Amino acid sequence: MNEALQSLAGGMAGEGLDALLVTDPKHVYYLTGFASNPHERFLGLLLIRGEEPVLIVPALDAEAAHAASSVTTILTHSDTDNPYELLKSQFGGKTPGTLGIEKEHFSVSRYELLADSVPAAQFSDIGPLLRAMRAKKTPEEVSRMKHAAELVEEVLRRGLKHVKSGVSEIELVAELEYLMKKVGASGPSFDTMVLSGSNTALPHGVPGDRIIQPGDFLMFDLGVYAAGYASDITRTFAVEEADSKLTEIYNTVLAANLAGIAASRAGATFGSVDRAAREVIENAGYGEYFMHRVGHGLGMDTHEYPSLHGLNTDIIENGNVFTVEPGIYVPGVGGVRIEDDVFITAEGPVTLTSFPKELTILHL
Repeated sequence: MNEALQSLAGGMAGEGLDALLVTDPKHVYYLTGFASNPHERFLGLLLIRGEEPVLIVPALDAEAAHAASSVTTILTHSDTDNPYELLKSQFGGKTPGTLGIEKEHFSVSRYELLADSVPAAQFSDIGPLLRAMRAKKTPEEVSRMKHAAELVEEVLRRGLKHVKSGVSEIELVAELEYLMKKVGASGPSFDTMVLSGSNTALPHGVPGDRIIQPGDFLMFDLGVYAAGYASDITRTFAVEEADSKLTEIYNTVLAANLAGIAASRAGATFGSVDRAAREVIENAGYGEYFMHRVGHGLGMDTHEYPSLHGLNTDIIENGNVFTVEPGIYVPGVGGVRIEDDVFITAEGPVTLTSFPKELTILHL
């Protein structure tokens, strides 16, 4: 068993679990090293307290699972088998008192199939336990995230060369997502966003056929997956020129971004990061135009624990990785967001993203 799986197995008694079943493919990968997309087929990692773990996979994934998984006991099921009966057989006719499952991942229909086959006295949610484990990244995980950040920055660097007269937002998205594969990423970690002009005032705007114009602000929000881990970066540029109002907004967001990063230290609360960045924006008179939290956890998912909103009193710990992404969005004028991926160490915050943040003017 790898370290993560040993930790999970070792914590079962303290959680009062007789057995647990992991079904989210990302968590199966996290715990075993086997990555797959089973689609509608059953995939599960079963741990019965005191016994060796068992990985249950679709038959068509058997070879890949044996090649990649740290779990050596691998059972398979065909498309005509009932995988829940296979699961039931692992209990040797006994019924577990408490079975841990990922409640957020289980649909009602799958839960009913499970409960019918393995009628445990109680089903307990192991989501918080897995969330806590994933929140503290190992050096190997951070290395993968740093690589993902380097790849997305290379994509952005090359993509900026396609900002030319007559190009549209959606055309730039197409170029960026082509470049992601070209530089070696698995693909985008979320829907790539390129917004221009007044569209930049939409925090979650959808790229369209708007043509990039002189005087626009141009916002890129993109990320990639590499070796199972995500990156996420936002940079905003001026096209041909930047008027004084947009320059003021840009400089305010940059100051808020730096303040949020500086506040990202072990022992502080996640909420204090949001407040540090928000105070800069409020003091500049733009408070009403910063309408989202300052960031979110990052790892195997683009959005995971923690949520960096102002009321989050959870404590930052060494090993946490999250984004710091303040923004100002003024309807009819435009917006700016600057986002970095931040890793918490005993020496302080380390930014995994390093793409320049000074206001840059692009020429068509």
